[in-house]
Amino acid sequence: MFDSEEKTNWRDVRLAAFDIFQNTARPKQNLFFNRNDLNDARLGEIVSAQIEDYETAEIVILGCPQDEGVARNKGRIGAALAPDAIRGQFYKLTDFGINASVFDLGDTIIQSTLEETHDLHTRIVGQILRDAKQIIVLGGGNDISYADGAAMAEVFGAENWLGLNIDAHFDVRADYPRNSGTPYRQLLDERLIEPKNFYEIAFQTAAASPIYHQYLVNSGVNLISLEEFRAANFAFQLPNLISTLEPSSAVFFGFDVDAVRAADAPGTSAPSPIGLAAEEFCALVTEAGKLPNTKIIEFTEVNPNFDIDNRTAKLVAIAMHKFICSAGKKIK
Repeated sequence: MFDSEEKTNWRDVRLAAFDIFQNTARPKQNLFFNRNDLNDARLGEIVSAQIEDYETAEIVILGCPQDEGVARNKGRIGAALAPDAIRGQFYKLTDFGINASVFDLGDTIIQSTLEETHDLHTRIVGQILRDAKQIIVLGGGNDISYADGAAMAEVFGAENWLGLNIDAHFDVRADYPRNSGTPYRQLLDERLIEPKNFYEIAFQTAAASPIYHQYLVNSGVNLISLEEFRAANFAFQLPNLISTLEPSSAVFFGFDVDAVRAADAPGTSAPSPIGLAAEEFCALVTEAGKLPNTKIIEFTEVNPNFDIDNRTAKLVAIAMHKFICSAGKKIK
């Protein structure tokens, strides 16, 4: 306990709890693009990675550069390269429309096993949430959704948060050990989220197991296929979906970029010729930013090894920009 009259700073308090800086690797400085043009500033010149600026930040960027879960799921590896690939494109963008202060914490330090990495990532995310900041998580494999969801449950309570998985796949495999196909099964089976508060959005029936679909139906999860998502005019569907969410609950959005059609996002772990268009994807992200209680927005399964002209990394970078713009208007 600190004496009520003793002057303490945020750094002292943090070290007494859990030091997120000792458990993350600082972002590479060469990713922070600098144009040296006062009339055309870029985010690489504006977003801070200096530890002393964390306290005043409203939105924190955190990477988790690993694809062990993808390898376990027999997928094509490469997602470990995604956080830096996305940063490389994000920091070339301008600050047009951005009002929120953004801080880049760097990357969760990868541990010897996926399980240990998840445990550490959960602690880091939990501390950032307790610091009352919004988080943009850059995967890595989609298995990181388990770690992010566990942090949501720990901080807000399992019954008090909403989870939305925007993905071509359910990611509720009954596999052991855990992998990129199991995160939401883990969260549901461990009762870290209420089924009625979980949404599977834009899943593709040709890529989804009917057995796992029935598991989700029996569990009481909200299911919206890609076909159902598009049944109504998509421009009207988004506000309708958002309006169903409980405004008092903390909200998590997991964006697996596999949900986007390969023409717009060729560099993913499991590409498909059908899926959300880039504009639909960005519109969903924008809506996520408008929600007052969005706590985490997560982008996973970008695979730079298979990207074309950085198209997929650029898409996520633009989506991040749109999220920050819409969140900033809300924050300010």
